[in-house]
Amino acid sequence: MIQSPVVFLIFNRPEQTARIFAAIRAARPARLLVVADGPRLGRAGEEELCGKTRSVIDDVDWPCHVLRNFSDVNMGCGRRVSSGLDWAFAHVEEAIILEDDCLPDPSFFPYCVELLERYRADERIMMISGDNFQNGASRTPNSYYFSQLVHCWGWATWRRAWRHYDFTMSDWRQRRRTQWINAVTKNPVMGLRWRDCFDAVMAGKIDTWDYQWVYCIMARNGLSIVPDVNLVTNIGFGAGATHTLTVDQRYIVPSRAIGFPLRHPVTVEPCCEADEFEEAYLYRLSRFALLDRMYLKLGAVIAPARPFLERTRLWGYLRGLAMRLRA
Repeated sequence: MIQSPVVFLIFNRPEQTARIFAAIRAARPARLLVVADGPRLGRAGEEELCGKTRSVIDDVDWPCHVLRNFSDVNMGCGRRVSSGLDWAFAHVEEAIILEDDCLPDPSFFPYCVELLERYRADERIMMISGDNFQNGASRTPNSYYFSQLVHCWGWATWRRAWRHYDFTMSDWRQRRRTQWINAVTKNPVMGLRWRDCFDAVMAGKIDTWDYQWVYCIMARNGLSIVPDVNLVTNIGFGAGATHTLTVDQRYIVPSRAIGFPLRHPVTVEPCCEADEFEEAYLYRLSRFALLDRMYLKLGAVIAPARPFLERTRLWGYLRGLAMRLRA
């Protein structure tokens, strides 16, 4: 039995929920906090699916204090997860967090428990991730490393970190006018990427909660802990998912056990080699990425004049120069 509370985020997928619940049952947490969203209007059969999903929790058969936070209406991914975690951290000081499509290796739970205790008072560390996207490479002789990047498919954190979370990112517009984001990422392409993501959240184009968590950690120069092996597999790609509708093999990483006792780093500092690899591997950054992004931005501005420019010799010269630079 583990003493760290587990927060379980569910919605309308009873089969996946049952698989994740089986992993939680094997870990036997002393406290289980379940957050569920309600069915969407006009979705035939979804009310029944939500009911079946919630009934999975009725199978708790070990000594466990269960708290439920079930919404009668659909709040959407962003509001439901963020409000659910607000509710959870009003009850507990720290927690291991799993969504209904994040299948953990059994070693994920003791890994989180040990690191929640070890870094409980270290304000630099804002979360513990169960995800590793290093494509099989080991970046450290230790059991985990520190990262400036954030992955939330199976993770853990403390109330002292979550208290900084702001769903509305109320100070983003002020920060956006500065060069802050480039100073944090130390990579102008990643800076552009996150600027676009945060702008999309503010414009209501993305219904999510995790970009706000990324922003929260970046705004405080926080670090996440990343295991040297992948501990959580996402089983939710495809139909029925909210965001992961398209299968991307870079993100479907089999999980494996981490060894104990854990080998701890001597210093708390990000592993630049790992972060740089991930930026290139997951986000497809290249040495021409900044040029490409600038070209796209400029293209949107000059689009009305493009038919005229294409008839000039200058347009052909610029296209030729760009091709030579990329050769």
